[in-house]
Amino acid sequence: MNNDLKKHLTLSNIIFVILLFLIVYKPTRAWFIRQISFSPKVEKIEGSARIFDYNWKLTGLNTYDTNFSEFKGKVIFLNFWATWCPPCIAELPYIQEFYNDYKDKVEFVFITNDSRETLEQFFRENDYEFPVYQSKFDFPKELPPVTSIPRTFVIDKQGNIRVDKSGSANWNSNKFRKKIDELVEH
Repeated sequence: MNNDLKKHLTLSNIIFVILLFLIVYKPTRAWFIRQISFSPKVEKIEGSARIFDYNWKLTGLNTYDTNFSEFKGKVIFLNFWATWCPPCIAELPYIQEFYNDYKDKVEFVFITNDSRETLEQFFRENDYEFPVYQSKFDFPKELPPVTSIPRTFVIDKQGNIRVDKSGSANWNSNKFRKKIDELVEH
């Protein structure tokens, strides 16, 4: 084997081991996923799905019980997630920063199947404070099926689904904030 091939193989092996470490080692996993997360795209109204039936009972885990219909006519940030999900954990710092600045302008609805105890411990350890619910019934039929998490929808005041994002994203980017400001104003 010539020296150039040996160097190439050694470099490839080193890169492979580093990437494997970043993905497998839990403390660096969320950091790595955050580095490759991008700002989500806000879709135009034409062709987007629309919510008509807002009747959806929600049990508050760290907030009051409610019905999704209370949020009708407002911009809604709807996120399905779990405390054990690495991509979910990766995007939460972005979401918390976004929530801090927009909680009076946007309705935040986070849905999980985690227990109240698991959620409370996770929030204590990570200093999160956004409202989390469990679904009592199926969610609105106009929402596409949630087959993986995280899955996030942004719904405008008229009920149009303007964002449908699977996977981790940078929800605190200037580009996304500008689009949300436009939705809040209209």
